[in-house]
Parts: sequence; structure tokens; C-alpha cells
Amino acid sequence: MSQTYLTTEELSAKIKYDARTIRERMKDSVLLEGTHYVRPFGGRKILYLWENIERDMRLTVSIDRLGIPMANGGVAHG
Repeated sequence: MSQTYLTTEELSAKIKYDARTIRERMKDSVLLEGTHYVRPFGGRKILYLWENIERDMRLTVSIDRLGIPMANGGVAHG
């Protein structure tokens, strides 16, 4: 499967979040290395994997309707 690689700025434009919010609040809490982004050749540059992010944004919508998100990534059902 072919992946679409995006810089932080390109992802920011696609999902309508500020690039700083992505870097400081979403990376490593919502967006996970190896799943949602990679560091090509072990470098500092980060490239986001669009198809994985898009898939998980939709998944989160359906999970949110079923329960309360927990800090550890789980969901509390009420």
C-alpha cells in the first residue's frame, strides 16, 4: 500500500490544526511514532502518514460516541 507522507505544515493545513498544536500537544499523545509518523533514516525530520491519521480520526469519532476517553488511551464506558 502506498503512503502519503506529510510535513507538519502540510498536515496542519489538511486537518485544520495549528502546526504548533500538532508538534506540542498531539505528537506522542494522539499521534504515535511508527503508526502516525516516522523519522526517515533515523533523522530529526518527522513525516506524518496521512492514511493512518485519517483512518484513526474516523475511528476516534465512533469511539467517542461509546464512552469517555482516558489519558492512557483507553475508553471508560458509562
